[in-house]
Amino acid sequence: MKIPNGHQPLMPYLILKNAEGFIAFTKTVFGAREIFKSYRDNDNKIIMHAEVQINGCNIMFADMNEFYGVANSNLFIYVENADHTVALAVENGAVIVNELADQDYGRSGGIEDPFGNVWWVTSIK
Repeated sequence: MKIPNGHQPLMPYLILKNAEGFIAFTKTVFGAREIFKSYRDNDNKIIMHAEVQINGCNIMFADMNEFYGVANSNLFIYVENADHTVALAVENGAVIVNELADQDYGRSGGIEDPFGNVWWVTSIK
């Protein structure tokens, strides 16, 4: 399975009230390194997606907003075949929260499992 350099097969994806503050906290307390950050707005106030790395492990996160809704947790997972995995999840009680689509980073979509967790399922082409 192809996974981008520096990523792990499964990574936590946190939805936070203050993503900028989270970056500062992880840098100060854990020596985190900021890997990536993009904003949802032109004012660079709402983080759409960011990543920090602590001792070789990535944490993905974004600022809380209407897109993400309320979930127990968010997890980002690389799989061999996103279409197959999402179909299997739906057969087992998950609901689609973001339809599968081809993105610049792979084929990706979101499902909420029967326990309230959102999984961002992605396969690399």
